[in-house]
Amino acid sequence: METGQIIDLDITGVAHGGIFVARHEGRVVFVADTMPGERVRARVTDASRPAFWRAEALEVLDAAEARRPHVWPEADIARAPHDRAGGADFGHIRLDAQRELKARVLRDAFERFAHLSIDPTVEAAGAAESADGTGWRTRLSLHVGPDGAVGPFAARSHTVVPVASHPLAAPELARAALELGRRQSDRVDLVLPADGRVRVIERTDASGPRRGQDQAGRERVLETARGRSFRVDAGGFWQVHRLAADALSDLVAAALIDPSDPALFDPEAPNLDLYGGVGLFAATMAEIGGPGSRLATVESAGRASRHAARNLAQWRRAEAVTARVDRFLAAEVAEASASVRDAYRAATVLLDPPRAGAGASVVHSIAELSPRTVVYVACDPVALARDTATFLASGYDLRDLRALDIFPNSHHVESVAVFARARRGPAAATARLSP
Repeated sequence: METGQIIDLDITGVAHGGIFVARHEGRVVFVADTMPGERVRARVTDASRPAFWRAEALEVLDAAEARRPHVWPEADIARAPHDRAGGADFGHIRLDAQRELKARVLRDAFERFAHLSIDPTVEAAGAAESADGTGWRTRLSLHVGPDGAVGPFAARSHTVVPVASHPLAAPELARAALELGRRQSDRVDLVLPADGRVRVIERTDASGPRRGQDQAGRERVLETARGRSFRVDAGGFWQVHRLAADALSDLVAAALIDPSDPALFDPEAPNLDLYGGVGLFAATMAEIGGPGSRLATVESAGRASRHAARNLAQWRRAEAVTARVDRFLAAEVAEASASVRDAYRAATVLLDPPRAGAGASVVHSIAELSPRTVVYVACDPVALARDTATFLASGYDLRDLRALDIFPNSHHVESVAVFARARRGPAAATARLSP
């Protein structure tokens, strides 16, 4: 097989990363812009690997029942592959079918990497979600081409594609993006905080002038979740979906409240919020524990950590620690006295790591402290499954798993996993999964 060859493919499965699976002459072929149950015509783009090939879909020969007109015309399969906007790789699929595919990816990841059978349901972010999964983004990052034109990258490339719409963005954000005109920066971030006024932040590559660190990015704005306000830099991290901060905080709260076990969350224990950002989930933990809640939120970004200190100021025993999570945990493990270790056994540890996951070292350190409950907020199903395998091998059971569709029309899915210290030894695993 040569690169550039045209082949017809029957799509049979979905893989992590918004890629679908076919076979040609016994060889696995990965191809985007399609879905299981379709037959497509595709061009081979990479035949260099013995295990699989990659291809780009050119035409749908037989469409699946769940295919719909793409919510973003600039990303539709009718356009040439190099001219399709990236960032909405499930936009051609009906919303309910998208969620079924995401559940399948999550299930497959757990079977492959955690050797655990699950049957998750991917839930909408909230009742106010739009029927077609559009209009949810409150943050938008666009790129600037050599001619100054602003737009998204084409899928799987660094070519800027000029567009005439941004359907995933909130309407105010979409309008501001289309009014940007030509720019001289490398990237433009648009932010729509709770006050409803769009901020425009121009970025440059790290090798150039650090205009990305200007006042626009450092402006303090307010965001809200569960009726509480949070200070955050306009250019700092906050959940992108307009409903996500509330929805995820509600899932965290549900993980820590059990009417049959009032002591599930112990406010006197040394509770931790790892990769804590500006304190969103730490505030949820403190609300559940009450005014005297003892907890530390750990975040490596100094400005976010300082915001967290302000956001948690009403809880006098809440502490915002600026540190890398792995180093913080290593120090806790190395320095903890017998009494501190005993206190940790009643604690809750929450972690919300980046897309790569926490990793074995962090999971082992958490397990070494042996908290009663671990709540893991994950944006990558494979990373979560790998870390789940480490938790299971380290003496924890998977007690619950909930999945939220806070990235509609893309392949991304957010999950909240709850682990409990096992009573039966390190290899045991049980799961009560989302309804």
